[in-house]
Amino acid sequence: MKRRAPSVRSEEGVYIIDDDPAVLDALSRLMRSAGLTSRCFSSARAFLDETLEDVPSCLVLDLSLPGPSGLDVQETLLRQGREIPIVFSGHGDVPSTVRAMKAGALDFLEKPFSDDDLLRAIHAALEGDRRARAGRAEVAAIRERFERLTPREREVMALVVKGLLNKQIGGELGSTEGTVKVHRGRVMAKMEAASVPDLVGMARKLCIVPQE
Repeated sequence: MKRRAPSVRSEEGVYIIDDDPAVLDALSRLMRSAGLTSRCFSSARAFLDETLEDVPSCLVLDLSLPGPSGLDVQETLLRQGREIPIVFSGHGDVPSTVRAMKAGALDFLEKPFSDDDLLRAIHAALEGDRRARAGRAEVAAIRERFERLTPREREVMALVVKGLLNKQIGGELGSTEGTVKVHRGRVMAKMEAASVPDLVGMARKLCIVPQE
């Protein structure tokens, strides 16, 4: 039975897919010299069978791979919901390059590219992934707090973020102003909101109210 090479286990990592062994060797050495952990794959299928480590990462992806192409890899990742920023490399025609960028590729480097250009693109991709992960973690924490609200508290929250006063909310819900005030206090406490604008920001992140 063929043993699978270990996944990246670091604070962040770079995945590289290229069917040219010389390119993989050169890029692997470049990553080491830059202090980056990398995993190299000679085919799209080998990478797609890999379990990605849950750390800030990016993918340096050759556009013109044999078998599943770079664009096929990008489409598969999108379909599977596997979120990783992609830096394409290769000799792309205009339609392919446009298609890759429209599908969310971070950058496209025409071969031969300089080490500096590649490292700049990789560092930008890793920084973007760090921010994206932080944003997803923040939304997950807000959603966890929201799930602790009772159905009535969720109703009150929805009306508070619309800008209604306690008396108006009471009229909407058939409750007294005092009762609304109690529910409103519980909402603010459970959501850990310091102010109404803070609560509105949380609601926007949960798509309870439209984004501005």
